[in-house]
Amino acid sequence: MKGRLDLGVRPSHERGMSTATLTIDLAALAANWKRLDAMNNCETAAVVKADGYGLGAVQVADALARAGARRFFVAVAEEGVALRCALGPWPQINVFSGHMAGDTALIRDFALTPMLNSIDQMLRHVEALPGHSFGIQLDSGMNRLGMEPAEWDALRDIALEQRPALIMSHLACSDEPDHAMNAQQLRSFREMTDGIETTRSLSATGGILLGRDYHFDLCRPGIGLYGGFPFSDANPVVTLDLPVIQIRDVLPGETVGYGNSWTATRPTRLATVSAGYADGLIRGMGPNLHLWAGHLRCPVVGRISMDLITVDVTDLDDAPDALSILCREQGVDEVAAAAGTIGYEVLTNLGGGRFNRVYKR
Repeated sequence: MKGRLDLGVRPSHERGMSTATLTIDLAALAANWKRLDAMNNCETAAVVKADGYGLGAVQVADALARAGARRFFVAVAEEGVALRCALGPWPQINVFSGHMAGDTALIRDFALTPMLNSIDQMLRHVEALPGHSFGIQLDSGMNRLGMEPAEWDALRDIALEQRPALIMSHLACSDEPDHAMNAQQLRSFREMTDGIETTRSLSATGGILLGRDYHFDLCRPGIGLYGGFPFSDANPVVTLDLPVIQIRDVLPGETVGYGNSWTATRPTRLATVSAGYADGLIRGMGPNLHLWAGHLRCPVVGRISMDLITVDVTDLDDAPDALSILCREQGVDEVAAAAGTIGYEVLTNLGGGRFNRVYKR
């Protein structure tokens, strides 16, 4: 062709470079909260720890507050501070890690409610901040956080005199409805708390789905708000579209990526997309993962690298400008299964990515 520079090499097709787009549907998030709220006859709070499961705690909490949530849970005091600054003085913000030695000023100045996990934390709290709001976390069998039954027996009367705002425990196996541990923990929690007039809470998302025996006075959904298992009826909240940087053609026998881990068995058209494990996309999921062009599935080939993923788009009619890793066809749990992990890890990993975030309201 006149004017074309012919270097005697196969052409590849360069695309417009940009960052991936992470779209967070806050209306879907709020709808999930309302659906979970409708399943119980008690108060429904919201867990927004880990920066709102990687999606932005401030934006997530604001949407949930507009939907009706009046109590929020975070993992550590610093997360509670950020939430207080965003939401103002009205909601109760509960801190799962309790009252750590360096947290006193934050708990006091930002009106946080620590969930006390031990006698040491109880002593620290009542000595440093007498009269300040607190809750109590009990260990009903998970052996992770909270006071064990013997510890609670020794402290119960003294603790109740201080009027805790909440007493809670956490289920270990609520995503397996038939697991015997659920009934065992329910019995243990009742034994430790029956007869107490304080607000009680046992259930997160899985516990809500177990039924009203598990609901008590307050439920505190987390993963179900964000579209994850075990809330199978959840609205999808997150989409992640990865821009195509380059399209190239390879011949049978040619290899792709680090370690020559994939070899073409037919003439193959490849799309290289802009994202990788530096964006929280787990390296090990590559051999089992697909990206999507609309309703069409395209397999990942070769290893996921720090910034790039290579995808077989041979069967598409047209070269795509972007491919989706999270979409209606493939949610966080499907992506997690490709990596041998859980949706929580996929979601929270997104918070460290180089993504252009778009919030739909």
